[in-house]
Amino acid sequence: TDVYHAGGRPALVVRPKSVEGLQAAVRACAAAGVAMVPRSGGASYTDGYLYAPGGHVLFDCGALDQIEVDVANAVVTVGPGVSWAALRTKLMEVGLRTPFWGPFSGLVATVGGSVSQNAISHGSGAYGSSAPSVLGMDVVLASGEILSTAASAATRNYGPDLTGLFTGDCGVLGIKARIRLPLIARRGGFEPLSFAFDTFEDYHAAVRAIAMEAIDEENFGLDLALSQGQIAKQEGVAAKAKVAKELLRASSSKLAGLKQLASMAVAGESAMRSGEWMHHFLVEGVDATDCAARVKRLREILGKHGREIPNSVPGFVHTLPFAPLTNVLGPKGERWVPLHGVLRHEDVVPFHYALQEFYAERADDMERLGVWTGGMFTAVGQAGFLYEIAMYWPDERHAFHANMLEQDFLAKQPAYPANPEARAYVAKLKTDLVELYQKHGAAHFQLGRNYPYRNRLEKNAGALVAAIKQQLDPRGLMNPGALGF
Repeated sequence: TDVYHAGGRPALVVRPKSVEGLQAAVRACAAAGVAMVPRSGGASYTDGYLYAPGGHVLFDCGALDQIEVDVANAVVTVGPGVSWAALRTKLMEVGLRTPFWGPFSGLVATVGGSVSQNAISHGSGAYGSSAPSVLGMDVVLASGEILSTAASAATRNYGPDLTGLFTGDCGVLGIKARIRLPLIARRGGFEPLSFAFDTFEDYHAAVRAIAMEAIDEENFGLDLALSQGQIAKQEGVAAKAKVAKELLRASSSKLAGLKQLASMAVAGESAMRSGEWMHHFLVEGVDATDCAARVKRLREILGKHGREIPNSVPGFVHTLPFAPLTNVLGPKGERWVPLHGVLRHEDVVPFHYALQEFYAERADDMERLGVWTGGMFTAVGQAGFLYEIAMYWPDERHAFHANMLEQDFLAKQPAYPANPEARAYVAKLKTDLVELYQKHGAAHFQLGRNYPYRNRLEKNAGALVAAIKQQLDPRGLMNPGALGF
């Protein structure tokens, strides 16, 4: 069971405690001709580890959680089951971090899962997605043998990029056993910044211009619906003593922490209603002077398109970058599933208006069934714009929610009866929205079994990837069905 729904029942689950154990289990599956499906943190919602036929062996990689920090060579080697939160805590002890350092779900999301599915969030403004922040990896192939992707531990760019083949492969080429990431020094300066925009055209123009500057650590935007719903729900946590304590601990000085707490208190929830579109920036620098110069440049650009608003949202995210997984339910306990596309800038505004027309055509049914949506956005490098849709509907919770969320939290949420009609309607919406993304040339992260990949490739490229799959997994036992293989 993933965040969204359930797949076929595995014949058994293997939880290897060592790379050698992983190899032995893979060899046993290969000898028996049994399908193998890898799972790490489990926070997928694209059928990444759900195999509809069932009868497979599910590889739970959570116990492969070793962390080896090599400060002298600026490399950390981790197991696929290491969560981003655990890695961050370990590296903070030596004043270091990785360039990309995890998605918002990093309390449970793992390095192995993020590298296999690709991910963005923390550090993406400056360093891109999870994929570039990988030097190399050791992968257990369908035969049980290990393939090391980098000829040198110092760089992945030593001849053809073999490491790149296994980033975003969703486990169809093998199971990641060790992942090597580069280390950089943690920066001492931080300043949050938020702006609001009244039209989507102004909003997109601002984000595009900022992406060209590449001076922020990370950024993300929200429409009014999502800002007042999910994010406001998280912001409510900020009144608790735990958040205040964490903010003071994370601040460069006690005075800076107290100033940020005061600004968050003054802003309250008004920051959630500051405009139709709101974008938030986490700016880091070597010191306060460096941060101030970066923020000044951001204000110069953003001020041409929108207006500055209270910065409580990015301040909160900086304080608690890995929030509890409460957002896998809606603000009123509804079921939730997101989907997204990465668009070229010239396709963003046309897609947006096509989406509004899509909603308008279905407004009556959506209202009748209690289905509503919100949007989240970010720049992906300089050339891409991520447009993410979150869908909510009233329905019963399933096993993922019962096992991954705290019972005290669940007890306070409204409980809904089974709603098969709304559930089926959302499933159809998902399919239709993916088609809409495709019409506008979108790419995707976290492909799993939900987004098209194999049939999107040019003929020769498709033949090459198929040949690689055949070479590494001739019987098609590794995560069959993912990526269209």
